[in-house]
Amino acid sequence: MHNHFLLDPHITFLNHGSYGATPRPVLEAYQTWQRRLERQPVHFLATELTQHLAEARQALGAYLNAPADDLVYVPNATYGVNIVARSLADSLGQGDEVLTSTHEYGACWRTWQFWAQERGFAVREVDWGWPLPDPEEVIEQVMAAVTPRTKLIFLSHITSATAVVLPVAQICARARELGILTLIDGAHAPSQIPLDITAVDADFYTGNCHKWLCAPKGSAFLYTRPASQPLIKPLIVSWGWGDDRLYKFGSDYLDYTQWSGTNDPAAYLSVPAALAFQETHDWPTVQARCTTLLQQGLAETVELTGLPSPYDGVRAGYRPPQMGLVPLPAEKVPDTAVFKRRLYDQYQIEIPVYSWQNQPFLRISVQGYNSRADIDTLLHALTTELTA
Repeated sequence: MHNHFLLDPHITFLNHGSYGATPRPVLEAYQTWQRRLERQPVHFLATELTQHLAEARQALGAYLNAPADDLVYVPNATYGVNIVARSLADSLGQGDEVLTSTHEYGACWRTWQFWAQERGFAVREVDWGWPLPDPEEVIEQVMAAVTPRTKLIFLSHITSATAVVLPVAQICARARELGILTLIDGAHAPSQIPLDITAVDADFYTGNCHKWLCAPKGSAFLYTRPASQPLIKPLIVSWGWGDDRLYKFGSDYLDYTQWSGTNDPAAYLSVPAALAFQETHDWPTVQARCTTLLQQGLAETVELTGLPSPYDGVRAGYRPPQMGLVPLPAEKVPDTAVFKRRLYDQYQIEIPVYSWQNQPFLRISVQGYNSRADIDTLLHALTTELTA
């Protein structure tokens, strides 16, 4: 599988979770779309693009079990969060609250902090502790934090910093009963876990295609329930807005969000090629092998460090199948940035090392191109560095 990717063979790449990696056939499809665009840019963008995007949305919608017209392509999940935040910000003000958790991705956390400062509403965080309690307790703690002022619940489907799968479908259902909007950050979900957008039933759900789905960089989506689409405003006001729209994709929701000015849509249009690549290569089997390799790596690394696994006592459903955390001894890793750099410079290992709630962690990602040799390289480096 490694030969299908363009990754440097001299680097042990255990960081697929950050930016993903694109297989050669998908990259070739991406470059083909770029060449088609450059051959006749005016005709491609002004005449052909509407149909091409519709077909790309149909393919993605079929994969996600979501109506194609409820999906729009965006550059990344953070962009999707910003569309929703900007759309809702004007209706949020003094006394209102956005409820989230301490496990959220920093960029998206900053998005809500920015608009809270601008508009005067509050951002409140649920802290479940660590490791997480049972899913039922996670749900109950979220709902217990709801107040009459709560207007939106914002949570990750798979957390980035702590690598756990949250019970978002149940939380979305409970929130709807109370008339509270929900936004789910699914940056790590598509193609790492089975994702049924209709079953999650959030008001807004944004996810990356460039990570575990292996589409080109700059491909993600924002899903919005039909009943919530009137809430969406254009993040970029362009030719899709107004009574005399030049670009019409089929609804206010699509028109407001799909055209933001001249852009290269090749990454969006290559998503069907990424779906086809994974289908051709029997991705469920690839994922099962990745899960086994990840579990071996986590267990052996925890044995090496002697520190308890953050997944001890945690139900299996919490564990992402291709991404997991290992705690590192603080006395050996006083500076995570220095330790990460040392792993790269001395051992050519690309892997995230960071601190969360004052505990240094290492996050292992395993994708189809990884092998047992990659785990062994990591274990050798950690043995050398931590037992010296």
